[in-house]
Formats: sequence, structure tokens, C-alpha cells
Amino acid sequence: DGVTPGNEARGYVLRRLLRRVVRAMKLLGVDEPVLPTLLPVSRDLMCHTFPDILVQWDRVIEAATAEEETFRRTLSAGTTMLDTAVAQTRAAGSTTLSGQKAFQLHDTYGFPIDLTLEMAAEQGLSVDRETFTTLMAEQRQRAKADARAKKGLTTDTEAYTQLRSQGETPFLGYTELSVPTTVTGIVSDGRSVTSAPSGSVVEVVLAETPFYAEMGGQDSDTGLIHASGFDLEVLDVQRPVPGLVVHKVRLDGDLAVGDAVDAEVDAANRFGACQAHTATHVIHAALRELVGPTATQAGSYNKPGYLRFDFSSREAMSAELRKEIEERCNQAIHDDFAVTDTQMPLDQAKAMGAMAMFGEKYPPIVRMVELNGPWSRELCGGTHVASTGRIGLLNLLGEQSIGSGTRRVEALVSTDAFHQMAAERTLVNELTGILKVQPDQLTDRVAKLVSELKDADRKLAAARAREAMGTAESLLAQVAPAGSFDLVAGQLPGIGGADLRNVASELRSRLGDRPGVVALIGGQPGHPAIIVATTSTARAQGAKAGALLRAAVAPISGRGGGKDDMAQGAGTDSTGADAALGLVASELSSLG
Repeated sequence: DGVTPGNEARGYVLRRLLRRVVRAMKLLGVDEPVLPTLLPVSRDLMCHTFPDILVQWDRVIEAATAEEETFRRTLSAGTTMLDTAVAQTRAAGSTTLSGQKAFQLHDTYGFPIDLTLEMAAEQGLSVDRETFTTLMAEQRQRAKADARAKKGLTTDTEAYTQLRSQGETPFLGYTELSVPTTVTGIVSDGRSVTSAPSGSVVEVVLAETPFYAEMGGQDSDTGLIHASGFDLEVLDVQRPVPGLVVHKVRLDGDLAVGDAVDAEVDAANRFGACQAHTATHVIHAALRELVGPTATQAGSYNKPGYLRFDFSSREAMSAELRKEIEERCNQAIHDDFAVTDTQMPLDQAKAMGAMAMFGEKYPPIVRMVELNGPWSRELCGGTHVASTGRIGLLNLLGEQSIGSGTRRVEALVSTDAFHQMAAERTLVNELTGILKVQPDQLTDRVAKLVSELKDADRKLAAARAREAMGTAESLLAQVAPAGSFDLVAGQLPGIGGADLRNVASELRSRLGDRPGVVALIGGQPGHPAIIVATTSTARAQGAKAGALLRAAVAPISGRGGGKDDMAQGAGTDSTGADAALGLVASELSSLG
């Protein structure tokens, strides 16, 4: 049915079912992955009645296998923590696992509460579900408050709810970009007020509005609200509660509820938003056509000139497929399909194959946006261009994974797409001129240069290693006593990373069974690197590399750490190198 394991609605039910199977098999003593063995049995028994199973099989087994791999890691880490929590609960003489522990399991390890309840019951314990529920509710409230704060909205919805009770804000922006209207509400600092002074930033509610509020992945409109004697720049438009539209503005004059105003949308910005929004429908249809019917929308965002579109898929696109999708989108733009919208009952729209965002709540009467008939039918409340040709051009920027089973494409449209392509063409022309090759030879020439550079880097690294080892010989000749230890200390400017570790390891091996310590400082000016290494004899006498390093990093304004045999760090002050090495000697002397 296109459902994949997730954290919401049907996806969450599916995830719980799959994870219950995996854990039940583990309790039966099966430690290896089980779904690749069990699911084909179900497939073979059910495919005669439900032939779509065979069509969807590759997607099903891939998603199930990935879910099992993820859960096996979760189960391993979470079970260890749960066992510890159970032991602590019993040691305290209690039979109830704390809600805090259950929440920590969920928040840190992704351990679902139903699994915690089940596993605790197997151990003869109950769970403080009330505290867990309270902590979960607090976390959700924090998340909502953070989201609202990022949008510049007050976290208290009382003022919005009060204004919404006076009526819904009609949206006239499908047909009108300028509307004479009235101020019906003002929200300032989270409170509903009757007026606001010049200079303040407030949220204004209008009797009706042409401004599109951010929704469905489409960014909000911009524009002006013309008041008596001054204009208000619309900074943002949101729906803080269903049915209520608020316009965030900065006042250049006094404003009061009841004032007559003219709301005017920035036409150029709206047209750009329409281009990008229609382009997301084009990309969605192209993905379903070329990737497969399971490449359904999982999220989107669009604004003038730019869009991103998330879809269900576990496999990365090949370069050839990305090219094919881009070509298909631009072919649809060239074909100039009419973009139509129709109001109809929800059941009728679904019967016609209209795509809906999973988890969205739709009213009984919905708006279906259509491009070229059944090629693209989606339930959508956004604004669109009149035909796909008005998009102009689409430039697919790239594709990437954003989570298990979800991938993202990004694209530029219209003049933004043209400017990007023009910039790329200029870059190609510059590179072909510098490298003195034709454009079709550019890739091979760059690949050859990269190969030559890597070869040169390998030769330089080998030369640096030989030089470093030569330096090691001279340092070994300067071994000095520090208490009962033999200390090899020195500075190796320009040597860092693996080369510095190799020199330290070589010097330590040359010290053999002696109670030896190696302390070296290398790196670049202003970015010193320090490393300390100890022989087994030195460690037996109390010299620990990690402790010595922590004492030495202060003069170079650095930090670092490591084990008893070798530790390393870095700093920002090369002038403290001598003092750092001196501290190593002092620490060793204090050990005896």
C-alpha cells in the first residue's frame, strides 16, 4: 500500500508489528536477521490473492530489511540500559521502573514505550507510565514552542483562539492580489490589543486577505498593507490556529482595530512562488513516472526561484536518472500543460487518483490541482501558475538521503535556474581556456590532473616520512634524563598528523625496554600539534601518556587526550612549545 515503517500513523503501526516479530524471534534464540527468511513465506502464500505484492516486493523486502537492521542496533543498546535500570530498581526494593528511565530509553535510544512495558513485565516490574507520559508531553510542548518561536509567533495560543472565535479569515488570493479590508485584530507580545503604536512589531488580523500564509511547503507571500498615511511591510504570514491568518508587520504609524486598510500582495514574488510550487507538482509526477509509483511525497518547501522535494525511496539516483528526471520535467514545462483546480468531495478526488500527503487531515470538500489529466493530480491548497510553460525552466541541483527511506531533490526554477546554468557555462568556458581543451574533453583532463596530484601527494608524503625518520635519529641522540625516566623531547615544525605519530612510535620502539617517554611538538605556525608516547617500562613506573599530555597542553592553549601508551592534542599558541615540553620533564621528575 506504499506504507513504510515510521513514527506516525500507519507507519508507526507497521514499525511496531515488524519490531515485535524481530524481538519474538530473538527470544526464541534466533540471533541472525529473520525478516528476509520469514517475509518470502508470507509473499508466496498471499500473492495469488494479492498480486500487487509481487509488483511491490522489492520495495517491501528492502524497507523491512533496513528496519530490522536499525531495530537490532536499537535493541542491543536499549536492552543493556534497560537491564541496568531493572537491576537498579530491584536494588532499591521497588517493583516500578521509573518514568524517567523509560523516557530516557525512548529519547536516547529510540526504545518505544510499548517495548519497555513488555520487557519490564517480563522482569516482573511495572512502569511509571504517568511520569513517562508527562515527560513526553513536556517534550512535545517544547518542540512546538521552539517551532513557533522560530516563526516569530507567541507560544500562547489564547489570543489567536479568541480572535478565531470571531470568524475565519477568508483567503481571496487565488483570484485577487489587492483587497480593501478592515483590521479585525492585533496581537502584540502574545496579547490581543485594540491598538498598537508606531515602531512596534505586531501581528495583524484582517477581515479577509489576499496573502497566502505559509502552508503545504509553500513560503508565505510578501507585500504591503496600506493604512491611513503609511504602509506596513508584511514580514511573514502564518496560520497559528486553523482558519486564522495573521500578518506580521512593523508599524510606521499608529494602528487600531477597525481601521480600513488595503492589502496588496507583491505580484512578482507571488508569481515566483507559483512557479516554484507548480514545479514541485511536476517533479512529483516525473519521479512517480521514472522512479516508480512508490516515490510519493514525504515533504516539500518552495519559494520564488527554489524548491526542495522529499520522496520515499531507499536508493540513490544515478547521474543518468537525475538527467532523465530533469529532462522529463522540462519536457512537461515545454508542453505547457494547463494547471486547473477543482473543488470536489474528498472521496471523489481519491477515486480519481489524486495524491494526498499521508497524515494530513482534509475537509470533506477539497481542492484538486491537475496537470495534464491523470499525469499529476494532487490535493493542494497552494497557489499555481496558469500553465506549466510559465515555470520557464527547471535546473535539478542534486539528490541526497535525509533519513531512512527518504530522499530529497533540490532545484532552481525560472530565472534562478537560468542564472545557475549561465554561471556553470561560464565556469566551463574558463576551465577549458585554462586547460586548453574542448568542453567534451574537460572531464578526462580534470580526472587526469586529479590523478597526478594524488600521485604527487603520495610522493610528498613519502618524502616527509623519510625526513621525519631522519629527524628521529637526531632526537634519539639527545635523550635526556627526567627523574628516573629517559625523555626524548623536541620540536618538528611542519610535521603533524600521521607523520608525527609515526615518528613518536619509531622513537618509542628505539627506546626498547628503557623507561622511556617521547614528547614531540609539530604542526603549523599558530596550530601546534603535540604527542606523548611511553614505553611499557615507563608505564609500569607510573608514566601515563594521557596524564602527561593534559599537563603539557596549557602553554600552547590546547587540549587533547588519549590512552596510557599514546596521547595527542592540538593548540593555538606555538610560542608555548618549549614550556609544554618543559612541563613533561617536570611531571616525569616528580614521579621519581
